[in-house]
Amino acid sequence: MKKAFQFCFFVSLFFTQVQYVSAQTTAQLPQLLIRLDDIGMNHSVNMAAQKVAETGMPVSVSLQFACPWYQEAVAILKKYPNVSVGVHLTLTSEWRYYRWGPITGRTAVPSLVDSDGYFPHSGGAYRKGGYKIDEVETELSAQIERALHSGLKITYIDPHMGIALSTPELRALTEKLAHKYHLAISTLSTVTYFGETYKEMWGEPVATKKSAFLAYVSHLNPSRPNLVVIHTATPGAEMDALYDMASSQMNDKDGTPLSSIHRQTELNMLLSPEFREMIGKKFQLINYEQLLKDKDISVLKAVEGK
Repeated sequence: MKKAFQFCFFVSLFFTQVQYVSAQTTAQLPQLLIRLDDIGMNHSVNMAAQKVAETGMPVSVSLQFACPWYQEAVAILKKYPNVSVGVHLTLTSEWRYYRWGPITGRTAVPSLVDSDGYFPHSGGAYRKGGYKIDEVETELSAQIERALHSGLKITYIDPHMGIALSTPELRALTEKLAHKYHLAISTLSTVTYFGETYKEMWGEPVATKKSAFLAYVSHLNPSRPNLVVIHTATPGAEMDALYDMASSQMNDKDGTPLSSIHRQTELNMLLSPEFREMIGKKFQLINYEQLLKDKDISVLKAVEGK
């Protein structure tokens, strides 16, 4: 009886030590933040976000509350506590034949829309449009408030196509809104608020996208959280037809849209066995809610951190 007790004791001690070492090892791994952008843009993008959420992986998603499919995205994301949600502050509408505008209405913010009543198609067009900063504040406040009333827990705000952080005036406004609504800021550049390194896969050629991504996450910075921005979608006729008016990289020389295959490739690399096998071995996968758990978001200071 005594020997049996001793055996059980040592087995229990062994597994406790294994668990302790495993926890220590995980804590020492680099932290990886995966942020999926443009959620709510259309059904294909929402379905891709659902596929990622279903894996149980902790990820962050940036939702465009100005887009027609945001309500479907809200319904989906309510099911997945592993997903941290941000507001993808939207001031541009980049797709030919598929446009959106301000949720406050074109007459409320006339400096933010083109002649058709939609947001401009690119950052350049937006800046040339002569936007008024008070109208930007009106529109972005409305987008944030729509998000806060959606029933989702909102953790951060970030800029679609970088616009809301693209000038000192716009950055100051975005920081003001973050303070007002008690939200963090995630960025679209190497200038970050929580020490993140920054990488996006958007411009990587389709042929090398997966290998470049896997190589990058294999050698992350161990002393800082590492943010990788991803754009995903499932295949479909409407997604395949979307022509990006803001970037020639997303269209072939003959005018064939390439955004769909780029986004499908990024979805596939996230769902790949190769990536999943790295979790807990090469890096610790976290979302923004986990990153911000012990941080004071009342103090937001942008720092260049390549």
